[in-house]
Formats: sequence, structure tokens, C-alpha cells
Amino acid sequence: MGEPRYPFVHVDVTADDVDETSALLFELGAEGVEERDETTLVKNAVSGKVTLVGAFAKREDAEAAIAELVGSLSSGAPRYEEVVGDAWRDAWKEHYKPYAIAEGLVVRPPWEPYEAKAGEKVLELEPGRAFGTGLHETTRLVARAIRAHASEVQGKLVIDVGCGSGILALAALALGAAKAVAIDNDPEAIDVTRENAARNALTDRCEASTTDVAALDLQAPLVLANIEARILIPMATDLQRRVAPGGLLLLSGILVPQKDDVRAAYPDMELLEAPALGEWVLLALRKAG
Repeated sequence: MGEPRYPFVHVDVTADDVDETSALLFELGAEGVEERDETTLVKNAVSGKVTLVGAFAKREDAEAAIAELVGSLSSGAPRYEEVVGDAWRDAWKEHYKPYAIAEGLVVRPPWEPYEAKAGEKVLELEPGRAFGTGLHETTRLVARAIRAHASEVQGKLVIDVGCGSGILALAALALGAAKAVAIDNDPEAIDVTRENAARNALTDRCEASTTDVAALDLQAPLVLANIEARILIPMATDLQRRVAPGGLLLLSGILVPQKDDVRAAYPDMELLEAPALGEWVLLALRKAG
């Protein structure tokens, strides 16, 4: 048998078309979609655009998706690319070094040693099959917001919706939260979150599951949701129910042009701040007490 081959569909879109095209790729059978732009480790192919890379199980699935996309896109033509062998799976690791995700909080991968400076806390994190190394702007925005509101985190419960690798739940614990409840609809993300909690001796304080946000029977003073605007908007009612009276809701995964649309979905909450980083913005919302 020859080396394994992995089929991908690449398509260059404007920032405004990222969510819609990503959703379309999933509808056409993509098992995952990666975004590449000027800020990511692997850069996009066309300046000023975002390159979406959809991973497919079989070449014929990828080619069928391309045939559908040709008539659906107003941007660049989709193209088929194939990766041979498994070396690519670990290639990104050479770029993943210890990194200060927020003031006084450093994230390091297991293969990189790091000696903490005075007053620093260090999280060991292996993203594995889940989103969340701490390098992406959306993750850093949330970590910085948690740090900015650290006094509200002390000794409290935090809910992390769409936890991915668990990085934000663990960051909240490192910054003083008593317990984190992390949920994600991807069972692999839950496995990775549990593994990372164990790496940092936080298993007893981090509860991870695939429980739907609507089914959670609890409220927290701090709720985190680093997902996407297209999900944050329909999820608004359920997310607000999880926030305790007077509590804080941090929403990320929002492109700057999407800010007003997401804000409009949470009319009963006070907007405290909306810091931006690159093309992304975070909404820090306060629930009435």
C-alpha cells in the first residue's frame, strides 16, 4: 500500500463571506474547515482574502463539492489539493512556542520547556484534535478579558461554551475561578479538554461534557463563548440563561463587520466593552442584577 492521501478543497473568499462559505463547505461534506489569512501560521494564498481549506474523507467527495461550489461562489474558483503522507499532521508544532496569552499567563506545549517568571502562571496545553492553542486572536481576546475581570472570577464558577481544547476554561481556573464547566458538541474536543485538565492537575475543577447549552441546569457569574457569529446569534437566548444575574458574558469569534448583528441579538444585556484584535472583536456583556 502507498502512503495515505488526504483530499482538501481550497477556496479564497472575502472576510464577509467566510461564515457563509464555511457553512456551505460543511453542508457539502467537509469534515473540518481551516481558515488562513495574514495572521495565521499558514498564510492565505491570495493577499487580502481568507483561504478556507475544507478537509474531505474521499477525493470524489471533494470533487463533488467543487462542482457545487463553482456555481455558488462570487469569489475565486475552488481548487482541489491533496496531501500525501502523515508528516503534515505535526508540522505546525514547530511554530507553537510558549506564549503569553494574557498578562501573567503563559501557555506552553508539552514539547517546549518554559521557566515561569516571578508572578507568572503557566498552562501546559496540547490542542490535539481541537481548536485552541492560544495563538488565534479570538482566543487571546477572551483570555485578556478574563484577566481584566479577574476580580469577578475569583472563587467562582465559569461556563465555557464551545470549549475546543479547553484553553479558556483552564485559563479561567488559572486566574482564580473555583470550577469550570466546559461543553462542546464535538466528543473529541471533550476528550482533549479532559486531557489538558489532567496535564495541569485541574481535573477535579474542570467538568467537560457534550451537554447542550440549552440543557445545562445552572448559571455562572462568567460565561464564555468563543465560537462564530453565525452560532452566537441563534444561541443568544440559551447563552443569556446561563449567566447569573449581574454576571458577565464574553462573546468572541466575531469579525468586526459582524459586531452590530451579534450585539443586536443580546438587547437586554449591557455592552461593557468591545476590544478588537486584528479582524476580530470581543463583546463583553453584563446581565442585569
